[in-house]
Amino acid sequence: MKPRATRLPADRVRSRAVLRNSPIVSPLLSASDTDCLRRPSPADRMPKIRTTRTRKPPEGFEDIEGVLDDYAKKMRDAENESHEGKRKSESLWPIMRISHTRSRYIYELYYKREAISKELYDWLLKEGYADANLIAKWKKAGYEKLCCLRCIQTRDMNYQGSTCICRVPKAQLRAGTVVECVHCGCRGCSSDS
Repeated sequence: MKPRATRLPADRVRSRAVLRNSPIVSPLLSASDTDCLRRPSPADRMPKIRTTRTRKPPEGFEDIEGVLDDYAKKMRDAENESHEGKRKSESLWPIMRISHTRSRYIYELYYKREAISKELYDWLLKEGYADANLIAKWKKAGYEKLCCLRCIQTRDMNYQGSTCICRVPKAQLRAGTVVECVHCGCRGCSSDS
């Protein structure tokens, strides 16, 4: 005898649809562990393409537009570069480096040189020209030279609770030790380096 198909009540069907669209979160995971399950924010995306329908950039963008276009050109070249003969993670290093330098350029324009307005700075972050989370870390003590956010996430490391080798000050490393981060190719970004 065949098992009879039963129909679920509408509220249970709806709750299954909600579960299907939301990330599965274990009670054992902390909030920082579930960051990888979230949808990308505007800061995680590449800069938007400007058309006639998009809002005009704030005043002062024309002054830095040439430099940002150069970074975009370098990024395209790095993305189209051949990956043959490189490790899987090693092929992303030039892209990570360009993203870091572009974010550092915008950070220094606003915080160090005070050459751009708050409105332009916020617009650049919103449009994805710089990594807002990385800049937020640069403002904290001890993270002024941080290369990427993956290097401080403890869940990606071999030893529980540790950070990347590039975060270790050079004075604490053995002499002659070559340090190279697996994630981004950094050779040392601790504040004591």
